Amino acid sequence: MAINSLVHTDPERALPLLEKILKGRSSDEVKERALFVLAQSGAPRARQIIADVARGSAHPELQEKAIHYLGVFRGKENQQLLEDIYRSTTNTELKEQILHAFMVSGARDRVLDAARNEKSTELRGEAAHQLGVMGARAELWQLYRTEKSREVKEEIIQGLFIAGDMEHILELARTEPDRELRLEAIQKLGVMGARTAPALWEIYRGQSDPEIREQVIQAFFVQGNAKALIEIAKTEKNRELRAEAVQKLSVMNHPEAREYLFQFLKED
Repeated sequence: MAINSLVHTDPERALPLLEKILKGRSSDEVKERALFVLAQSGAPRARQIIADVARGSAHPELQEKAIHYLGVFRGKENQQLLEDIYRSTTNTELKEQILHAFMVSGARDRVLDAARNEKSTELRGEAAHQLGVMGARAELWQLYRTEKSREVKEEIIQGLFIAGDMEHILELARTEPDRELRLEAIQKLGVMGARTAPALWEIYRGQSDPEIREQVIQAFFVQGNAKALIEIAKTEKNRELRAEAVQKLSVMNHPEAREYLFQFLKED
């Protein structure tokens, strides 16, 4: 409280005290608080201190916090500093932290640039994840159509899921030629709730591939969709898929599932 008050009322006297705290034996919590206050200050010396910490040239144990605070307090200068650090390092973990800071600061264009141009598939995937948090549906879909790496495409699907983009995930579930990616899209449809049930039925009925059908059954189970599973258990001709539906019903705490299982045992 004292630190916060002084930096706003008497910054010339407060800044040396904050520097002393960072260099001293104060607890990590107090040092982080001092850094937080510095990040809010527009004083040139304060900006120099936070920049040095963010670059790792001072107090490296606080570097991650400094990068996060630069994102929290936004601004073109902060974003440019983060960009400079990003381009000057080869440290993947540090770059991931900066991508998160870009997301926090709303720097969608910088995250998109990393998703398009990073050589590292890990970083392109992380950028796709952050774009999902930012709700960048159109950008993610554009990336998916040009991306070559399956690993990154999986992260883009995750980003589309985070962004709530049911339309494009549904398109992938219907048309994606890569089996693993298609199964991933179907799984996401299940997690997105009951509103995707009609689309899942369409996929189930239009497919003869047992593995894809099994993934749809799993999606219905995740939804808690007992009606769909009962319908499959009653009408599916494939014994293994029918057994899969019954198994899912057997672990559901749902009245319709219990009633069906009683009837199933009576008829057996």
